Amino acid sequence: MVCGYIHSGNEPPEQCPVCKAPKSKFIEIDEQGNSITPSSDKPSQQPQVENIPPDGTLPPASKDKMADFVLRHHLHPILVHTPNGLIPVIVLFMLLHIVLHIQDLDKAAFYNIAVVVLIMPAVMVTGYLEWKKRYNKAKTVLFFAKICCSLVVFASILILAGWRFINPEVAAQGSSTKWIYVSIGLIMLVAVGIAGHLGGKLVFGSREK
Repeated sequence: MVCGYIHSGNEPPEQCPVCKAPKSKFIEIDEQGNSITPSSDKPSQQPQVENIPPDGTLPPASKDKMADFVLRHHLHPILVHTPNGLIPVIVLFMLLHIVLHIQDLDKAAFYNIAVVVLIMPAVMVTGYLEWKKRYNKAKTVLFFAKICCSLVVFASILILAGWRFINPEVAAQGSSTKWIYVSIGLIMLVAVGIAGHLGGKLVFGSREK
């Protein structure tokens, strides 16, 4: 019921091979894919609330509409490709700047960092809504790892942007902190790679036969 993986057999596995959900999250289905096992995990219907409270908090119905919109238009996969594509370029430009002493590469890295800073909040919000709506906020190792990687990426990009803004010479040739700066970028790159791998496993793993 979490990732859509279908197991063939009389008994479900102890753990889903894709999303690591426990045995209790499996339901029995017929040959047409219809459930023949009652499930207590299906979310209950939220009451429709028309007026937004004075504190500005969105009512449950509005949140569901937002999540439906995100899922219908695949906004999270669309948005997440921006940081996934730019972060390797950022780290490459940072390394080439240090090795080749080309100042324009340092500027290019910073401009790309700025783009990632702007896009990451949208990536994280749409990711949360997809986790909530599609995966029922499943608390498994896979989702925990993805969330941790997202937080590492967001924290890293904020550090890189803030440090570079405060001290434009942080990655200059004579700077004693340039390798620390690059190391943060490398940590961010590893986190992006892990998150991308887990995302691919989640999306395509259930299709493997």
